[in-house]
Amino acid sequence: MSSDQALQGYLEEAASWDADRVAQAGRAAAVAWRVAAAGWLCAIASTTALVILMPLKRVEPYLIRVDDTTGVVDVVPAYTGHAPLGKAVARYFLTHYITVCERFDYAMARSDYEECGAFNSARLNQALYAKWSRANPKSPLNTHQDGSTETARIESVSFFKGAKGASELAQVRFARLERNGEGMPARVTHWIASIEYRFGKPPADPRMRAWNPLGFEVLDLEIEPEVLGGTRDPASRP
Repeated sequence: MSSDQALQGYLEEAASWDADRVAQAGRAAAVAWRVAAAGWLCAIASTTALVILMPLKRVEPYLIRVDDTTGVVDVVPAYTGHAPLGKAVARYFLTHYITVCERFDYAMARSDYEECGAFNSARLNQALYAKWSRANPKSPLNTHQDGSTETARIESVSFFKGAKGASELAQVRFARLERNGEGMPARVTHWIASIEYRFGKPPADPRMRAWNPLGFEVLDLEIEPEVLGGTRDPASRP
């Protein structure tokens, strides 16, 4: 009888030990699941933080200026398109725009085409592409195959207030000088360019920014001939 009691006690202890091992394994599994869940939460939180902060990571170009006399170093602030600009700056960009976009010389054709596009709106760039396409019989690439050139001479710039308020209107009078060969007199015609423009955010592309650092943008352009009763010598002034 005593041996049966001892065996029963042994079996009860074995069952208790086995139950403890199962409970311990269950607790370990629960802890492991909690740790894994915490790890996934941290990973998701980190990814979300990176996605939120990604737009803040950008390259800002800046110019360092050194005073020749004092040696003081400072950073020249970049124009962001918010400060108002005077008529003198607008006049420069208007005259430069017409000078570049209305001239043609095979040696500078590609550079002038790209620089002109740096000032145009998307719609005007589409029109510029169509104008310069080889498929267009009136393309300057076709009409100047004989080596002739065109230059623009600015004669006057007038400013008007735009109806929308966010843009400005200007009228540029210029002469177009067409030369067919060396030593030949230029054929002069006179034109009026009506330009709607604004100053916005400068281009992000470094090459475009080099041409257009102040975000000058031509929104609309109309060029019409000005009748002055014939052509004049290119050296004469109106």
